[in-house]
Amino acid sequence: MTGLPATPRYDLVVVGGGIVGLATAYAATRNGLSVAVVEREQRLANHQTGNNSNVVHSGLYYAPGGYKARLAVAGCAETIAFCREHDLPHQVCGKLVVATEPEELPRLDELARRGDANGVENHRLDEHGIRTYEPDVRGLAALWVPSTGITDYRLVAEKLGELVEKNGGEVHLGRTVTGLARRPSDVVVRTTRGDLLGTRAVVCGGLRCDELARLAGADPGVRIVPFRGEYSGFSERAASLVRGLIYPVPDPAFPFLGVHATRGIDGTVHAGPNAVLAMAREGYDWRTVKPKELLGTLTYPGMLKVARTHWRYGIGEVRRSLSTRAMVRQIQRMLPDVTASDLHPAGAGVRAQAVKADGTLVDDFLFLDQAGPDGAGRPGSILHVLNAPSPAATAALPIGREILDRLGAA
Repeated sequence: MTGLPATPRYDLVVVGGGIVGLATAYAATRNGLSVAVVEREQRLANHQTGNNSNVVHSGLYYAPGGYKARLAVAGCAETIAFCREHDLPHQVCGKLVVATEPEELPRLDELARRGDANGVENHRLDEHGIRTYEPDVRGLAALWVPSTGITDYRLVAEKLGELVEKNGGEVHLGRTVTGLARRPSDVVVRTTRGDLLGTRAVVCGGLRCDELARLAGADPGVRIVPFRGEYSGFSERAASLVRGLIYPVPDPAFPFLGVHATRGIDGTVHAGPNAVLAMAREGYDWRTVKPKELLGTLTYPGMLKVARTHWRYGIGEVRRSLSTRAMVRQIQRMLPDVTASDLHPAGAGVRAQAVKADGTLVDDFLFLDQAGPDGAGRPGSILHVLNAPSPAATAALPIGREILDRLGAA
């Protein structure tokens, strides 16, 4: 009589095939660990990783001492080095952060201070200096940040997946996680195609990370609110007005960087994203509505507080989503010669934004340790990544090592 096949066992099971999960798996395989990555989609990097501006961020914006500041600065250099090593498309083109109104000048000064504290080279420019780098940009002052670059993060993520498998790891696509259970010496990861056992597990679930935490019996303390960011492509004429990366001074009340103009690695130029509430977790357009998910978002106390506090901002974002003229007015603050006829839809991404019950928009990366019986990081532990929007793609390689350190698996 033949017995049932043994449940496959690994040192680490990674839930989520975005760039953070893949970077974690890559780091683990480089440390000689056996690893399985479980991804519900049929393709890696199908959500946040594969639908963003593809900017390699320098670490300029982030509060000194936080995860974003430390990991983005390291990640900027590492991402470029990784692209060079594996012959992936990239360019270190630098970027301008442009102040167009007098009230933005103190915020520009604060960005320079943060950049200095984080070790990010930046140079203050006047109007003449701006035109040296971007002749068609108009502003009162700007910061030039030479280390910022561009790449294609879907290609980076796919290369990480290849390297995981080359190093002996496994990548399972089209396999949805239905539960996670901690035991004294391991974690049972239940999926639609059978169980996997991991001495430890890490959950990089992006838009579903809070749901997965609850499946594991943890209280995430936040809810993921999906914000859709829509991009507008430039006509050939308008694209000729943009040499590299042109950013506004961000509003400090929000963890978004504002509508920016980006020349991609393929030479096309797009502007965006805006930030409108998505009608579903994977709501990439206005037609995609999941009533249960939308109701959960709208009735969440944290979202109600965000709406009461920032309703004017939200109305402005919706207006730019529905009106090309409203979007072009935002772009014209920095690029006055762009017209509404120059713009066309160019896709969208959905940001998995963690929001606390008190209405706080979580700004830094957020981790939750679900400890094993002998404490956090011991066998039977699960680490949940609960907030990893931009610049997580830039910071993915050092985030992966950070996760292994926290799990005691490095």
